[in-house]
Amino acid sequence: MPRKKKSAQLFHEYFEEWIELYKVGAIREVTLQKYYMSLQRIVELVPKLKMSELNRKSYQKLLNDYAHTHEKQTTMDFHHQLKGAILDAVDEGLIEQNPTRKIIIKGKTPKEKKIKFLNQYEVQALLKQLNLQHEINWDWFILLVAKTGLRFSEALALTPSDFDFSKQKLIVEKTWNYKVTKGEFQPTKNESSKRKIQLDWQTAMQFSQLIKNMDINKPIFVKGRVFNSTVNNRLKVLCLKANIPVITIHGLRHTHASFLLFAGVSIASVARRLGHSSMITTQETYLHIIQELENQDNDKIMRYLSTLM
Repeated sequence: MPRKKKSAQLFHEYFEEWIELYKVGAIREVTLQKYYMSLQRIVELVPKLKMSELNRKSYQKLLNDYAHTHEKQTTMDFHHQLKGAILDAVDEGLIEQNPTRKIIIKGKTPKEKKIKFLNQYEVQALLKQLNLQHEINWDWFILLVAKTGLRFSEALALTPSDFDFSKQKLIVEKTWNYKVTKGEFQPTKNESSKRKIQLDWQTAMQFSQLIKNMDINKPIFVKGRVFNSTVNNRLKVLCLKANIPVITIHGLRHTHASFLLFAGVSIASVARRLGHSSMITTQETYLHIIQELENQDNDKIMRYLSTLM
């Protein structure tokens, strides 16, 4: 398409072409779907906006309209996706100046997000309710997540070959895409998610017996189509039986992390065990726990200093 004609192209048309050209086949399916969701929002908000009309003012208005119904972080993510395509359009000469320069990110006030996790007494009450049979079931899945802090898709992807019983370690190097009908292996969330998790001897011994006759390359928990709600519903039943707060599988991951922090494990070690890309992620996620631990440390410091008189 000639440059002059292409500058008259609708912005959402250009963005769709850009996704097809640069993103399809290059990024994970779940991430690709986010780009298509952004495309849908563009169609809804500025269906007639042409590339030639894309300037700081029209782009800021687009972001402002998006921000009316989204939190600031979500608006920021939307902006970053659009910016990639827009900068390419600038390089191609379709837009004279970069319209994303000095842009202001707005958004709804975020709701206070309270991370749900269980205390030690509640976890023990939960584990007592588990029906741990001689064959793999969802209760074994729940136990493993509680003991390792694995993400839901990471735990689903585990095969017998991922267990190194000689070193009591669990090798995490893939995830299971349970959102497609037949399910399939896919890469981890990021490179930091590839890790080896130390298992306690009891869990290692239990799983060595459970999986000894299973196909080494097939997921041990997947028997057909898997739904997140199936496992969470089972966990809910167990929580109600144990008379403890109802949490999700992801809440069990938070529970695992909180245990480690309260036990005095360093933030760096917790970040590696959870597969966080940065310690900053761990600090931001568990800020309330870290602050509580700091308060306890301050009490210890004051008690110690008072003995020096």
